[in-house]
Amino acid sequence: MTKSGFEPVHIVVLIVALVVAVLEIAALWRALAKASRPGWGAIIPIYNLYLWLKVAGRPGWWLALYLVPGVNVIVHLVVSLDIARSFDKGTMFGVGLWLLPWIGVPVLGFGGARYVGANPTA
Repeated sequence: MTKSGFEPVHIVVLIVALVVAVLEIAALWRALAKASRPGWGAIIPIYNLYLWLKVAGRPGWWLALYLVPGVNVIVHLVVSLDIARSFDKGTMFGVGLWLLPWIGVPVLGFGGARYVGANPTA
């Protein structure tokens, strides 16, 4: 162990984690901007989830449902499906967005996806 307590591998892991975090924030920023929401909201905890609910066409009070264990998993699935629909993607993309958001959000933000509007009842 080095004198500082950090091994070189720790520094590499930290750098990789920071790069991934910055890319994810940038992807969410762009996805929110595509949906005519403030992109800077991506960096504000809880507010970014509120904006994501709005992009999905869901009411803001659904934010409280994320605090209920078990219910939050189902709510997040519904929101992910609604987000996929809002960007004119299919159900499987929505499931992928639910299970692998670190892949789905960059696809929405950096890819050619266009926001077509929220329509959770369709």
